[in-house]
This record gives sequence, C-alpha cells and structure tokens, in this order.
Amino acid sequence: MVMNLAAEPPERRGRRGRRNGPHPVDIHVGSRVRMRRTLLGMSQEKLGDALSLTFQQVQKYERGANRIGSSRLFEISRILDVPISFFFEEMSAEVAAAGPLTDTGEAPSAESEEFQRDPLAKRETLELVRAYYRITDPRVRKRVFELTKSIAADQSKSD
Repeated sequence: MVMNLAAEPPERRGRRGRRNGPHPVDIHVGSRVRMRRTLLGMSQEKLGDALSLTFQQVQKYERGANRIGSSRLFEISRILDVPISFFFEEMSAEVAAAGPLTDTGEAPSAESEEFQRDPLAKRETLELVRAYYRITDPRVRKRVFELTKSIAADQSKSD
C-alpha cells in the first residue's frame, strides 16, 4: 500500500513528512501486550529485560507511542506465550481502518473513550482474573464466581 503524503494536508504531517500521533492499530496491539503481560503477573521491567530493552521502551510499546516491529512482536509473542494473532484479536473494524489522527486532529490515546469502555483493558479486571485463578479449590472458585454474579444481578435490579 503506497501512501500519498501530498494528498494529506501539511498540518497533519510531522517534520519528516509522516503523520502525527500513534496509529490506532499500534495502540490496540500495545494494549494487548499490556493485558497479557499483566495476566501473567510480569512487570514491564521483566519483559524489558527479556527483550533487552528498558521498561520505558516497554511502556511506549504498550501505549502505542512506538510501533512494534515484526521481529520484536515475534519475540514478545514467545515471551508472553501467545500466538502473534493474539495481538490483533478483538480489533474493531474502525480501529483497523483508522488513520493515526482523529477527526479533531489529535492523536488517539490508550485512555480514549473506546479504551475506557472495554472492561478487559482495565488493570482491575486483569488483577481480578489473576486472583480468581489463583484459587486452587474448584469448589471455592465456583462459589466466588456465583457470589460475583449474584452481586452483579442485585446491582442491575437496583439501577
């Protein structure tokens, strides 16, 4: 796919002729890296060490500020024990088709409305899932599951 930079208004391009802001696909892939890393209980520093990078570089990947190259994504998939396709799962058609800038001319962020609406992207959800699966007794785990569903149902009725 060839990009025609001349067709894009100059104010939407950076100094080197590239578009400004992270691409929504980079944000999505980064959020999936963060989700999997958190589910495994791995710190950014530990992932960085495994990749011979600083934790700051891992942060940039997870925010989508820096694009993850194919060979690096391959390494990450092996470290996090997931297929490469994992990083592209659950990507909306809008994200897949979007350009790096929103209609307002601002770069989307990992804290965008879409990101905040996704309960699976929240750290609290990931920590809850990890804690849930640390319960070794299947009967206790099932009771916690039923209790959580019951509380949620009661909340829905009162809303």
